[in-house]
Amino acid sequence: MTGLTMKDVAVGDVAEVTYTVTGETIREFVTASGDDNPIHSDAAFAAGTRFGRVIAPGMLTGSFVSSVIGTRLPGPGTIYLSQSFRFMRPVYIGDRVTARVEVAERVAERNRLRLGTTCVNQDGELLLEGEAWVLPSPARIEYAAPSPVRRPPAVAFMPAALAVEMMSIWMSSGLALATQALQLAPPAPVLLGGGAERSAVTEPDPVRP
Repeated sequence: MTGLTMKDVAVGDVAEVTYTVTGETIREFVTASGDDNPIHSDAAFAAGTRFGRVIAPGMLTGSFVSSVIGTRLPGPGTIYLSQSFRFMRPVYIGDRVTARVEVAERVAERNRLRLGTTCVNQDGELLLEGEAWVLPSPARIEYAAPSPVRRPPAVAFMPAALAVEMMSIWMSSGLALATQALQLAPPAPVLLGGGAERSAVTEPDPVRP
């Protein structure tokens, strides 16, 4: 990703990103935002509303605009100053939402950009429109996101882990049985002078405070 500076941007520049809204997308956003309005999560409740089915939270759609600003135009390093939205149509599960950002004004002396922001669905219908003011990065940024650390699935280690665990159980059981056998074995007699016998087990020392 490239973080553009004021010098890199001209009025009329455009960037956009398209997302498909799924039930999982809505659930994750509801969980993250705490927006528990049942119209976003309860199909039975939503069926009784004017929409007839579950709709996506408006700010989920708005967040697609934020993603364009933060990753495309102006990109990494951009600071949001303000954002306005007018929500025109609901977004349903399965809709393909295209978020679009266009540079409407440059205020170079203050390092500020005014951006027109819109979202449309797969039929080209306007979902929301608004305007944002942002601060582009003062220096051009070339950013490569770090690759995620990929670990083999835990199930791949189960046979080895199980073998180690079983070995531990067997060793523990074996030691326990051996100890028990020693405890149950009669003490070996110790011969005294003259043929007398005494036990090899000595009395334990008294427990002293």
